[in-house]
Amino acid sequence: MAPPVAVSPLIKTARYSALIAGIIYGKRRYDHLKPIAAEEKRIEEEEKKVREEQERIAKLLEASQDTILK
Repeated sequence: MAPPVAVSPLIKTARYSALIAGIIYGKRRYDHLKPIAAEEKRIEEEEKKVREEQERIAKLLEASQDTILK
């Protein structure tokens, strides 16, 4: 095997700069999207509660209509 070649300081600087820029971008993007996702989750949970309540009421109505006296 050939001995490793020394990497140019310019290339090293560019790589680390891109890495740091990516980390900063990711953090800013995450901070931007986090409240939006939390709001969507809250709305989804409310809709789920309403849907479960409607299903429970429908089962109660169905159970009250099913009698032996039919």
